[in-house]
Amino acid sequence: MEDNETGDTNNSNQGNESPVKVTRFRNLPSVNNSSSEDLHAIITNNEDSHLLSSVRRRVQISSGKVQTGSLNVLSAKYESLDYDTSVDMYVAQGKLYIPYGLWVLYNVVPVFIGSMLVAFVEPIAAGSGIPQVKCYLNGVKIPRVVRIKTLFVKSVGVVCSVVGGLAGGKARIQLNRGRTYDTLGAVVAAGISQGKSSTFGKDFNIFRYFREDHEKRDFVSGGAAAGVSAAFGAPVGKEKQNKWGPIQSGRRHKFLEPRFNLANFFASVISTFTLNIVLSTYHGVPGNLSYPGLLNLGQFETFGYEIYELPIFVIMGAVGGLFGALWNHINYKITVFRMRHVRPRWLKVFEACIVAAVSATLGFLMMFLINDCKPLGQDPTRYPTQLYCSDGQYNVLASIWFQTPEASVRSLFHDPPNTHNATSLAVFVVVYFLLAAWTFGLSSSNGLFIPTLLTGAAWGRLVSIGMCYVFPETLDHPGKYALIGAAAQLGGVVRMTISLTVIIMETTGNITFALPLILTLIAAKWTGDFFNEGIYDTLIQLSGVPLLPWEPPPLVHNIYASEVMSHPVVTLRCVENVGHIVELLRLTTYNGFPVVDPPLTDQNEVTTYGRIRGLILRSQLIVILKRKIYNETSDDWDSITASIFRNEYPRYPMIDEISINDEEKTYSVDLRPFMNPSPYTVLHSSSLPRMFKIFRGLGLRHLPIVNDTNEVIGMVTRKDLARYRVWRHQGRMGVEELLISKEI
Repeated sequence: MEDNETGDTNNSNQGNESPVKVTRFRNLPSVNNSSSEDLHAIITNNEDSHLLSSVRRRVQISSGKVQTGSLNVLSAKYESLDYDTSVDMYVAQGKLYIPYGLWVLYNVVPVFIGSMLVAFVEPIAAGSGIPQVKCYLNGVKIPRVVRIKTLFVKSVGVVCSVVGGLAGGKARIQLNRGRTYDTLGAVVAAGISQGKSSTFGKDFNIFRYFREDHEKRDFVSGGAAAGVSAAFGAPVGKEKQNKWGPIQSGRRHKFLEPRFNLANFFASVISTFTLNIVLSTYHGVPGNLSYPGLLNLGQFETFGYEIYELPIFVIMGAVGGLFGALWNHINYKITVFRMRHVRPRWLKVFEACIVAAVSATLGFLMMFLINDCKPLGQDPTRYPTQLYCSDGQYNVLASIWFQTPEASVRSLFHDPPNTHNATSLAVFVVVYFLLAAWTFGLSSSNGLFIPTLLTGAAWGRLVSIGMCYVFPETLDHPGKYALIGAAAQLGGVVRMTISLTVIIMETTGNITFALPLILTLIAAKWTGDFFNEGIYDTLIQLSGVPLLPWEPPPLVHNIYASEVMSHPVVTLRCVENVGHIVELLRLTTYNGFPVVDPPLTDQNEVTTYGRIRGLILRSQLIVILKRKIYNETSDDWDSITASIFRNEYPRYPMIDEISINDEEKTYSVDLRPFMNPSPYTVLHSSSLPRMFKIFRGLGLRHLPIVNDTNEVIGMVTRKDLARYRVWRHQGRMGVEELLISKEI
């Protein structure tokens, strides 16, 4: 035996005091890879038999004395940190309610925080924000939709919804991801474009030219487009502007301007490029621009589809339309119930916590009751979860539930065949379908994009299992049916076609599926439209917002302006008394007043109207009174410029906040320098479709109605046109006249 050069130990075979050598190991053939003869020769070799003792026994702890300072000895005093085996321990002890209670608690607490913020701080931050932004860009003033407080509450609320495990939370933080980021992008654009913060009372004295509604709405449109691009890595600005409903185009004449489209496209490209820089730095490879978007559903490998599969995709689209219509109907009924009975704020918070607890309970029951265990060697997930499975197995359902919804969608898209059990998928589809319908509309910041994709991908994967039984030799990629199912389900809920095709192609990196996707989405839209409206249109109708569609309602060519207009109209003279203006503003809520010449007639019995000279807004009158721009104070008009109106935008004071003494009420104001001297007008004999196209195409707010002598006899606003609405149901169509109420 040779001497030990690195340290001395005691050989237990020679006594405790005799120093022995430490054996240096040499490379030996692997026991698992050796033949029986080689293994027999190795083990029967007396000289080296102790080298392979681990084959027959565990490592023995030496009882010999170790010299202090040795570098080749391991201590037996240290133990490994235990893994979390609390669930297994509680299962063995029959106390499964403890981990269940902890899971419910971990879900409820963050949801409670997010719901409290929404209910008590900024209620407009509830939901996805898409209906509100859609109405804002359509020309409707939605209070507080683009405020900094809304941005803060929605950002924090989204995180709380995700952490709380709601069937909808991930859709918001990843904009759905796009859906939340178009809202957040709109808020950011609205704030930056004004060069001031009304919330913090800070004016940076920049961008004053953009302080008016039309310019601000254009910036909001660009911000929404940039948000979508950041979420999906999709800087196809024009497609997002013109086809994502009215989100980016604003449903105004602006969508016809190449300059406007170019500006939005440029904002989208810059947004995507900036996100690439940030993500590449975050992942430790700055400058590597290979991170196009936050929402990534995985790159689909190149695979094709057969001609016989196209009818199958169309049928799946029709099924998605049916499921989408059912989902919309369930959510509509739940929303109506909330509007009628869940009105107190504390009750809204309580409902959100109940949904969080029920979501955890259903997931727990599914994983506990359904045996869906697979060998660990087949796990495609990044972090397989054993849960109640035997050693060497993982629970497929647990992997779906404990992943983020986005990761679960990616798994259903890319998992190999035979990964998922048909029974598990069927139960998951039903449970998650109902949970998503219940969750959307809570007093929390969440949406429906990713949950709907996940539901559709699950039943699409279920279809692939059925196809595998029918065509076992031809099904090469089950993920394509999951992709079609996801598109069909989402299209059946939101009723979008071209925009969803572009978005799904960009998030999956597969352009070869453009034809199946568009066929699926068209089938889903047509099928769903047969039963009800898309979910966003339904929510807008429930809120009573006067949204103007693209085209005028059909069957209304025999309705004329004289029937639509509001009358008698409240007018002002070119030179008006201050006291009259003050009383008029206090007694009415109108936002526009025609300026007319006083009627000229010698007959008191004959009704006459003033001839129109212009149109002035309520906000302009407020600023005039606040600045005291009277005829009697004309010597001080040298400092009066158009900027006085922009400086007060967007929060104009109320008339009761303006101090006007009795002497000032006797003064007069010349409105001609401030009014619009050439407003758009139509004759009283104009048809409703003509008025609609003028109002809608020019982005108007007020449309005065004049008679044959150009005298103002009425006024048409958005509400007057929006109250004629088309209804469609099961192949039938008609026009209904809505009521206008201040109670909703």
